[in-house]
Amino acid sequence: MSENPIPSGRSAHSILFVLITVFVDTVGFGIIIPVLPELITQLSGEGLAAAARYGGWLMFVFAAMQFIFAPILGSLSDHYGRRPVLLLSLLALGVDYLIMGLAPHLWWLFVGRLLAGVFGATFSTANAYAADVTALDRRAQAFGWIGATWGVGFTLGPMIGGLLGAYGPRVPFYAAACLAVANALYGVFVLPESLPPAKRRPFAFARANPVGAVA
Repeated sequence: MSENPIPSGRSAHSILFVLITVFVDTVGFGIIIPVLPELITQLSGEGLAAAARYGGWLMFVFAAMQFIFAPILGSLSDHYGRRPVLLLSLLALGVDYLIMGLAPHLWWLFVGRLLAGVFGATFSTANAYAADVTALDRRAQAFGWIGATWGVGFTLGPMIGGLLGAYGPRVPFYAAACLAVANALYGVFVLPESLPPAKRRPFAFARANPVGAVA
């Protein structure tokens, strides 16, 4: 059995918060796909061929930041605790989506995708939180729920973006910002810290870079 410092009643709310966080992170990847070409053409004044090229680079920036910062956020949560990393990441995502929705120039989108990749790389922290608050015999189930939520968010993201994009190419970004901030506020009230100070460890670059994390 795991040493769960959180009462069982609050543990259920905590797991729900983690699942919503994973959903918000993955929806953020796909929600912009349907509206991105139109928004890029508006901001750049170029055609669809250029929009496709810029869109490819935007996706590359997002994925690269996820790859780099997933172990960094995980290591930061080992040192400072899971709660501040998850809540600050969600608030930063909300601000990031607002920046992209208000973007007056194309380079704002690159800044936004960079920030979204950084603060959306919370999968390692979400998994660590689930491990903290679940018993050993239920841990695989918790990881399974997180994986399923990731799949649902990844699948529904483009659909949500397409439906909201009918009202304008910037609307999906505003919706994603509201969702991220609302979940952060929910977490302020229901998400306790799961990692006691006695179990924390210093931040180490060897564990916080992708190569070191794989090793």
